[in-house]
Amino acid sequence: MTTSQSKLEFHLRPAQTNDLEQIIKLDKQVSGIEKDDYWRERFTELHAGLGGHIFIAEKPNGLSPVIIGFIVGEVRAWEFGSRPCGWIFALAVDPEFRVRGIGEQLFTQICGAFKRNGATSVRTMVARKDQLNMSFFRAQGMMGGPFIELEKSI
Repeated sequence: MTTSQSKLEFHLRPAQTNDLEQIIKLDKQVSGIEKDDYWRERFTELHAGLGGHIFIAEKPNGLSPVIIGFIVGEVRAWEFGSRPCGWIFALAVDPEFRVRGIGEQLFTQICGAFKRNGATSVRTMVARKDQLNMSFFRAQGMMGGPFIELEKSI
């Protein structure tokens, strides 16, 4: 799928192992936290055919396209009685390329994959203070779900 919006051309596709370094770099840029081991583990799990998905948005750049966004998730079922649903674990768009439809198209892409995997809904968790992601997910039609997160310091 190729899209042109606000004069920006980008392409969506499933991530491949050779995308890992760019994903780690973009995640650090957006989150401010380096999670090298986490990403290597996620890639191993998701590429082992365990039902997960990583989609990327890439911008043409000669012979070396640049990853400008990604979304990660999987279909999970039966925790605390939940029917199969898609869970989004991570979403990032390079700040330079935000508000150009990249996040929305990544969201649509992963929701389609979840539906093909038997999910009828999609969920995620967002920090209460994270207004950027809260606004994004609400704009996609998401709202409070049937479960409440509980937490305790240990």
